[in-house]
Amino acid sequence: MYNTGKIIAGLVVFFILATLPFLLNLGKANAKIEPSIDTPEINAMPKKHCVEPKAFMRSEHMQLLNNWRDQVVRNGNRIYVGSDGNEYPISLQNTCMKCHANKKKFCDKCHNYMAVKPYCWGCHIAPKENEA
Repeated sequence: MYNTGKIIAGLVVFFILATLPFLLNLGKANAKIEPSIDTPEINAMPKKHCVEPKAFMRSEHMQLLNNWRDQVVRNGNRIYVGSDGNEYPISLQNTCMKCHANKKKFCDKCHNYMAVKPYCWGCHIAPKENEA
C-alpha cells in the first residue's frame, strides 16, 4: 500500500482528538452541589425533617412529586403518610415550597447542575423570593 503512512498518521491524529477531552479532564472532579436549606422556616424548626429522609429526597423527589400529582388529580387524595408515620398535605406550594422557599438557591442550583428542566412551573406559580 502506498498510503500506509498517511493512514496511520490520520488514525493517530483522530485518536488523539477523540480522546483529548477525556485526557484533559482526567483526575478532575466536579464540585459537589449542596442546595441551600438556609431559610427562616427551616431554621425555626426544632427538628429539621422533610416528608421523607434526605437520601430518599435527593434521589426520588421527582418520582414522589409525580406520585403526589397523580394521587391528587386522579384519586382526590390530599394527604401523604411519610415513612415516619406522619401525615403531610400533598401540595408543592404549601408543603415543599413552604420550607424550601428559596427556589434559586435550592431547586434551580441542582436542576441547572444536572441540566434538567422540570415542568412544575408550567402549572404552579413560582414563589416570590426576597433578594436580601
